Amino acid sequence: MKRARYEKSKKAYRSARKFLPGGVNSPVRNFAGVGGAPVFIRSGKGSHVADVDGNDYIDYLGSWGPLICGHAHPDVVKAVTKAMQGGSSFGAPTERETELARLVTDAFPSIERLRMVNSGTEATMSAIRIARGYTGRDLVIKFVGCYHGHVDGLLVQAGSGATTFGAPSSPGIPKGYTRNTIALPFNDLDAVKRVCARRGKDIACIIIEPVAGNMGVVPPKAGYLEGLREVTKKLGIVLIFDEVMTGFRVARGGAQEVHGIDPDMTTLGKIIGGGLPVGAYGGKAEIIDCVSPVGDVYQAGTLSGNPLAMAAGIATLKRLSRKGFYEKLEKKSANLAAGLEKSARDAGVPTFHTRVGSMMCTFFTEEPVTDYDSAKKSDTKRYARYFHSMLDRGVYFAPSQFEAAFVSEAHTNDDIERTIAASADVMRTL
Repeated sequence: MKRARYEKSKKAYRSARKFLPGGVNSPVRNFAGVGGAPVFIRSGKGSHVADVDGNDYIDYLGSWGPLICGHAHPDVVKAVTKAMQGGSSFGAPTERETELARLVTDAFPSIERLRMVNSGTEATMSAIRIARGYTGRDLVIKFVGCYHGHVDGLLVQAGSGATTFGAPSSPGIPKGYTRNTIALPFNDLDAVKRVCARRGKDIACIIIEPVAGNMGVVPPKAGYLEGLREVTKKLGIVLIFDEVMTGFRVARGGAQEVHGIDPDMTTLGKIIGGGLPVGAYGGKAEIIDCVSPVGDVYQAGTLSGNPLAMAAGIATLKRLSRKGFYEKLEKKSANLAAGLEKSARDAGVPTFHTRVGSMMCTFFTEEPVTDYDSAKKSDTKRYARYFHSMLDRGVYFAPSQFEAAFVSEAHTNDDIERTIAASADVMRTL
């Protein structure tokens, strides 16, 4: 296979750094977690992307998860084109908003009512505010390594980009913004029970990624989510599942379908916009009806329910409801995960592999990864070598040890086989 060259990407990066901090509009795109200059993408089609140098890659980034049908899927392109011809934004209600909301509630029985927003960050920020308004309490429990967007009160020991840069919290956030946030270890139910026993009457909500996807892919231990549901019900604490990443990804009904648990509230994003900016929060009607104009909790957005994003989301969710969609995706994902694990094992490279549905991660550590501390023991320098070597061979994984790889409907058996073969070749060099 011809090795990639990146001269035009390097030139584009030098130019971008004059105008954008770090040359990017989101930190992890900078390649700081793996070193070197980022590749600049020109186009995407199906399971592949091409950069400005003309290099072609099998893409497992998928815009960080939303492109479950692949890049530029014809159904999505047609829907967005039609919507654009009728106008790009109104700041007024459209029927598409209702249609997308119906598709979401059909897949998530726990969501009786929802509100569209523009990003996962907006969704989690709003969900926290509503939980506080609903309960009349202030405290929030989150989990170390779980990332819920760049919300001031939640950017405490967060994962994803914060993990990559070794900065779990951020300057610019006053201490007063985080004094009501309690960060506990992920997968440690006893820690939750101890805090709730002392402060339960003051806790408005517990927010969690039911499958952590921002410190790599870390599944919940058996009984962990069930335990959270039991504790929160007993004490009147709102349980929020942040399914921005897992919603419609690990199953049509998200991680709550996989584990058979109904949270009080759910935040969504990524896939429900079909690749366009969108988010949503929803849950029990009595909780969501606290939001203005029905209730007193204020939240608004001119671009919320944007017709282009609604059209892309509707086209995507309709495709996901087709018979056999997730069964086929599961088979592809299982084959890829098994092949990557074998490539490391055969080469004698210490790795720990996780997968939930079409999300997966290869941790460069021998120890099981169950939380933030164990994820941080990964050999990030070895991952960086793996990443760049795979990139040179035409395979695009996340430019950070602490992110997920995503499989899409568009990935072919040939894509999977080529990826496994490239991994086997690279692992022997590590």
